[in-house]
Amino acid sequence: MINIICAFAEKNRVIGNNQELQWSIPEDLKRFRKITSGHPVIMGRKSYEALGKALPGRTNFVLTRQSDYKLDDAEVVGSLEEAIVEAVELDEEVFIIGGGAVFEQALKGNLVNKMYLTIVKGEYEGDAFFPEFNKSKWKVEDETNWQRSSKSDVEFKYKTLVRL
Repeated sequence: MINIICAFAEKNRVIGNNQELQWSIPEDLKRFRKITSGHPVIMGRKSYEALGKALPGRTNFVLTRQSDYKLDDAEVVGSLEEAIVEAVELDEEVFIIGGGAVFEQALKGNLVNKMYLTIVKGEYEGDAFFPEFNKSKWKVEDETNWQRSSKSDVEFKYKTLVRL
């Protein structure tokens, strides 16, 4: 199963600015680790560079068009389709973790079965966005009420969608 996991701003779909998150939600980072640990993750080069290293406990696939791009701690691939083919050979649960262009390609290509979304209340400054998608093709599997982060003043909720 190909999954997306992402946090974005409720009002304007921002996922980041200058390769950084615009909010701090430790509960969401813990959830991200719990859901993705032990499974392959796929991300774009800019997302990898923003992290600064591969995520531990997961096989990391990094998408880039740069043919000479090399990494010691991740698999470098030239296309999302190639990453998915290689990832599903390792595990049936695969997670696409960003950034915006990779999410858009996955959704437009109908490659995603499930989305684990964190909706962050409000509007944020940003230069990377979660793409619009056809909501009529998705069903809400689970949704929490709004909650406030224990470490910050940020309000958020979780929403899990499955493709119809």
